[in-house]
Amino acid sequence: MPVMSDNWIKKQHNSMINPFFEQKKRTGVVSYGLSSYGYDARVGNKFKIFTNTHSSIIDPKNFDNKNFISIETDVCTIPPNSFALASTIEYFKIPRNVLVICLGKSTYARCGIVINVTPLEPEWEGHVTIEISNTTPLPAKIYANEGICQCIFIQGDKPCAKSYADNNGKYMKQQGITLPKIDIDTNAENTC
Repeated sequence: MPVMSDNWIKKQHNSMINPFFEQKKRTGVVSYGLSSYGYDARVGNKFKIFTNTHSSIIDPKNFDNKNFISIETDVCTIPPNSFALASTIEYFKIPRNVLVICLGKSTYARCGIVINVTPLEPEWEGHVTIEISNTTPLPAKIYANEGICQCIFIQGDKPCAKSYADNNGKYMKQQGITLPKIDIDTNAENTC
């Protein structure tokens, strides 16, 4: 299973990444655009920062939007030992025979900022929701419209039997920051 090169990404970009920057942008910014074996995506200017104001429990099956403070800014300051959500500016459409792994940019990693993104599965599409952890005891800045993660494209030996689209994935075609959700079977019986 090969990791796909800049030549392959460039050929696929019209159907896979929008907007797309063929030349890596670096001067004065956290870099973004096409790299040798990946694509560095940018973070948008909308953020959801965790807060303990309401002292509720984080429950992925019953997520309370009051756990966040929503802001729109060009520079997001994440409090010490805290966490935020954001999304990429780029919209991705992943081919059926490709899996994408996203890793944090080294510029942020060297500042104690951990970027987490789950794999982008075959035939998934949407804006990528990005999890940003400030692991330091100090406030940390995240710069909107600049690089946040590098996407590595891995091609399978053949197309998968069932893609994310075939499985009607719950995060399909997500726009902006998408909070956790659980599929509910409305036909299931309640049992004690």
